[in-house]
Amino acid sequence: MGETVAMKVCIVGIGAVGGWLAAMLDGHAEISALARGATLAALREQGLRLDMQGRRRVVSLKASEDPAELGEQDLVIVAVKGPSLATAAPAIRTLIGERGRVLLAMNGVPWCFFEGLPGKAGGLRLESVDPGGRIAALIPTERVIGGVVHLSCTSPEPGLVRHVMGRRLIVGEMLGGRSDAVDSLAALLTTAGIEAETSERIQRDIWFKLWGNMTTNPISALTGATTDLIMADDLVRVFATRVMIEAEEMATHFGCATGQTPEDRHVITRKLGAFKTSMLQDWEAGRPLELDALLGAAHEVGRFLKVPTPNLDALLGLARLMASVRESARGSA
Repeated sequence: MGETVAMKVCIVGIGAVGGWLAAMLDGHAEISALARGATLAALREQGLRLDMQGRRRVVSLKASEDPAELGEQDLVIVAVKGPSLATAAPAIRTLIGERGRVLLAMNGVPWCFFEGLPGKAGGLRLESVDPGGRIAALIPTERVIGGVVHLSCTSPEPGLVRHVMGRRLIVGEMLGGRSDAVDSLAALLTTAGIEAETSERIQRDIWFKLWGNMTTNPISALTGATTDLIMADDLVRVFATRVMIEAEEMATHFGCATGQTPEDRHVITRKLGAFKTSMLQDWEAGRPLELDALLGAAHEVGRFLKVPTPNLDALLGLARLMASVRESARGSA
C-alpha cells in the first residue's frame, strides 16, 4: 500500500465514525472526502471539526461530490449507513480505480460476508443487503478489507464530530488470511492514535459485534430506551437473549460462533451505562435505519440454513413495521 505518509485516503460517509477517522488520520495520510449537500458545504466553509478530550480540532481537507475530482485513491474508507451503500457503490468503484482498496467501517453484515467462508453458506449472496448484486458487481471482494468499529461518536450537525468513547478498530481481509496490505493499514492506524488490531478471519469479529447490536439497536429504536434500561428490564433482556441464541446457532454453520453465552455479552452491554445506540441516534435524527444489515441479513441466513428464528423474525417485523409507518407518515405530511 506504499509509504503511509504518501497514502491517499478518501472517506465516503463523513459522519460520526467517518469524520472521526478522517480527523485522526489527518497528518498521517493525504485525506479527502466524498460528500454532498449540507455536509459538503460545512466541510468547505468550516472544515471538519472534532471535539475530543475536551478540545476542538479543525481539519482542512479536500471535499467534493464528484469522485473524479478527488482522483484514484490508495484506500477508500466506507462509513456510510447500510441503506446508502448501493447508491455510493459507483463512486467507490471510481475512487479505487485499478489498485485501490476498500475498508468497510460499517455496522452489520456486508454483502461479501460469506466469500471464503466454509460450510453450506460459503459464497452465499445476500439479497437483503445487496439486491440484485449491484454492489458485488462494482466492488470486488478481493479489494475489500473488513473492519469492525469499537468506538462511539456523534455528529450533531454536518461537519462536526464528537468523540464519546473507544478507539478500537479491527481490520482483516474479507477473503481471510494475513496480508501486507492489512499489516500496513494497521500500522498507519496505530500511528494515527487508533487502537488497531488485525484479524485473519474478520467475519468472526463482525458477527461477534452483530451478536449484541442486532438486539439492542432495534430495541432502542422501538422503545427510545438507552442500553441500561434495556438490560434492566427482565422481560426485554430475556427476549434479547432468545434472539442471540438463534443467531449463535446460525453461526455454528459457518465457523463464526462466539463461544460465549448471551449473559456474557449482557455484562459488557451493562458497562456502557445510559448509552444511546447508533440506531436510536439515527431514529431521533430522522435517518433511515440499518435494519437489513443488522437483522434482515441474519433473517435471510436463517432461512437459507433452515435454522428456526422466531424471536429474530419478530424483532425484525416490529422494527420494519415501525420504520415503514414513519416513512408513510412523512410521505403524507
